[in-house]
Amino acid sequence: MIQIDLNCDLGESFGNYKINDEQIMPHITSANIACGLHAGDPFVIYETVKIAKQYNLAIGAHPGFPDLLGFGRREMKFTEDEIYKIVLYQIGALYSVCKVNQIELSHLKPHGALYNMAATNLNLALAITKAMKEFDPSLVLYGLANSKLIEAAVEMNIPFASEVFADRTYTDEGLLVPRNQANSVHHNTRDAIDQALQIVTSKTVTTISGKVIPIQADTICIHSDSDISIKLALELQTVFNDNQIIVKPIGA
Repeated sequence: MIQIDLNCDLGESFGNYKINDEQIMPHITSANIACGLHAGDPFVIYETVKIAKQYNLAIGAHPGFPDLLGFGRREMKFTEDEIYKIVLYQIGALYSVCKVNQIELSHLKPHGALYNMAATNLNLALAITKAMKEFDPSLVLYGLANSKLIEAAVEMNIPFASEVFADRTYTDEGLLVPRNQANSVHHNTRDAIDQALQIVTSKTVTTISGKVIPIQADTICIHSDSDISIKLALELQTVFNDNQIIVKPIGA
């Protein structure tokens, strides 16, 4: 029986900027919660953890670059040691909230530019996984399938989950098409569902050029700020159920 996790980046409101995360929570299995540097704040983090606990979601840290204005999507230059400290700081922020709410921190998924840069830069990926391992070696790394993030997890001997995207398109190298390029996002629910089903059932994905390449999937990301996010999550649950695919958190 095939098993898949549905994860979503949450807790990315801050100040007067609000995202209604609770609407999608009943339809996912894992929550990646922003830790305050690219988005989120102490109040948002606390409330997001409390609500995620109510829905029995696996909770993970979602650290990004210290870049509120750019929402963590702008590339920034830091040394590997600085990345290690930036990530460690953010894990600690979320862990403290999880601890007082008596919920386990299960995984970590880098955000935005940090995620994309680490997908192609092994030293950057190793800085992230070093912070994870030294904080808690049982934390699962959610990283782009076939990327340097997965390679770093293997090298550091920490658990990992190969992540794929239903609503993003892929290059022939198996990377995500950059958001500043045309056709980088599936805005049609049917296209996203077809891609997710292909990935999960055949372990392949059709790239933006039409090439079919191999890909491993343990978890599928749904973006909460997407126009189709809730509809996509609902329909994925239905399609997976119809195809005898079990949807549950990693390790459950």
